[in-house]
Amino acid sequence: MTITTHQEIQARRGFEVPQTLRRGWFKGIHGTDQAWAVAFALPYVAIFLFFVIYPICYGLWMGSDPALYQELFADPRYLTTLVNTLLYVGIGVNVKMFLAFMLSGFFMRKRWWTKYILVLFIMPWATPALPAYMSIHWFLNGQWGMLNSALYELFNIDGPVYLNEPWTALASNIGAYIWKTLPFWTLILLAGRMAVPQELYEAAEVDGATGMRKFAHVTVPLMANLYLVCTLLDMVFALGDFNATFFVSGGGPAMSTEVLATLGIRYAFTVALPRLGVAAVMSALPLLIPLVILLMRRLRPAEGQL
Repeated sequence: MTITTHQEIQARRGFEVPQTLRRGWFKGIHGTDQAWAVAFALPYVAIFLFFVIYPICYGLWMGSDPALYQELFADPRYLTTLVNTLLYVGIGVNVKMFLAFMLSGFFMRKRWWTKYILVLFIMPWATPALPAYMSIHWFLNGQWGMLNSALYELFNIDGPVYLNEPWTALASNIGAYIWKTLPFWTLILLAGRMAVPQELYEAAEVDGATGMRKFAHVTVPLMANLYLVCTLLDMVFALGDFNATFFVSGGGPAMSTEVLATLGIRYAFTVALPRLGVAAVMSALPLLIPLVILLMRRLRPAEGQL
């Protein structure tokens, strides 16, 4: 009895097995083509090694001493910073993603004025981060800020000194972060809504579904995976966000609103303890690594979800 191989079966059916599937890297390329392939690949490999692998390995080496974490945990400012980071990420990301989801539904409305409002809505995200956050800092200034000046002119009352109280300063940082990045995630979720087939909404209407029922039984199930992916990705971004805290409250008053990103920079450059600064940033890895793993798992294609 003759055993027919998989390749022979494919050949009889009129198919050819791609040579590249049976060969390793560059084994299907010879001579000048192989030299050009290596020449084009080497710059990207070098960039990856020097600007990704080397900084990560060097940072892990700098923060590998257990004594650094003993010193870090003994600093009472670190515990405050850790709580601030959890509040910053938990409140800022979830409130922003909820608002982005609701606003994406608003911008789905077919009105002539919707696109003009959308253009204005995108402006905070399109504005460079430094002037945007500095404008919020001066907007909330207790003596000369526009907000307190307006309160005094309109209602003859003196507003609070927002950035001189820990909780109001932290709330200002979170609000600034939400305001700056909300348009981006709104556009992402808007694109997801636009990808939902309209035939599903029409079928739901035929079955007698109202606006809220269509939202609950069509939009939410189809958008759930995209919403979760955006939330996880924004959590990763928020853990490393430096700009909002540094340029709005400056970590004050008295370093009471620092987050891990700003505390690491302060240790490394202001106090001249770079290894301790790296350790402060690396202490976020127990939260960051599970987020990245979960994000990678959610990026797998799933039927019935965007």
